[in-house]
Amino acid sequence: MPELPEVQAHAERLTEQFRGRSLTRFVPFNFTALKTAVPAPDAAYGLPLVEVGRRGKYLLLRFQPVTFVVHLMQGGRLLVDDKQSLKPRNGQARFVFDDGPALLLTEAGKERRAGVWCVAADRIDGPPLDRLGPDALSLSADDLAARFAAHNMRLHGFLRDQHMIAGLGRMLANEVCHRAKVSPFAMTGKLGAEGAQAVHDAIHACVADGLAYERTRTDMSSSADRPGAVHGRAGEACPVCSDTIRSVSYSGYTVAYCPTCQTGGKVLADNTTSKFLK
Repeated sequence: MPELPEVQAHAERLTEQFRGRSLTRFVPFNFTALKTAVPAPDAAYGLPLVEVGRRGKYLLLRFQPVTFVVHLMQGGRLLVDDKQSLKPRNGQARFVFDDGPALLLTEAGKERRAGVWCVAADRIDGPPLDRLGPDALSLSADDLAARFAAHNMRLHGFLRDQHMIAGLGRMLANEVCHRAKVSPFAMTGKLGAEGAQAVHDAIHACVADGLAYERTRTDMSSSADRPGAVHGRAGEACPVCSDTIRSVSYSGYTVAYCPTCQTGGKVLADNTTSKFLK
């Protein structure tokens, strides 16, 4: 799933290409694509795109007086659409502008969870964005420490939970824990101010690395393309200490970590109890 760096860089690219162009039509290709009924998309017809912004992992196509909130989910993309074919492959919805290419929301697979919410510009803090915690880059180390103390849970789960902190996902959770030199299963309530500072700094460093890479591209990367120290690298050597990167696999995701850098040399059991192996 695209995370903060991929979504932010894509928003910047789309703003550069589409800012000032007027929307003529919004075309959903199936009934699941548009998640709201009021306001209607046609409230934006004839109006110029102000910018494409971001909140968490959502893209925000801002017009006056409405904003289209787009979530790509796991297999979605918002693509520049030159062909505008009647039945685009994996097409979910299309934004048609007054001239030039359109924007096509696609989603690979059969889940059809990607979608668009049309919301009033003065109600942007309503659904679906009201479910999000603070943006990952907006929190100070003290703010993060306070949230850690209030929500005692495994660090990796905290970082992935959009209610706790918005914008990070599976890859960045792995990378942030490694950069901070903290076990992915450390309990947030025990990290204290020092641990919160380390995680805060790691978030900013990992996002900056991701953004630097994404801004070199003309399209949004896939997870396999993104540079990282541990994510997707189980069995390889840690670039910091050369220990073997290990992993703990669950049904929907994999936690990757370096024992030397993060767990005092101990290897985590690859099961849901995640106890240390003796």
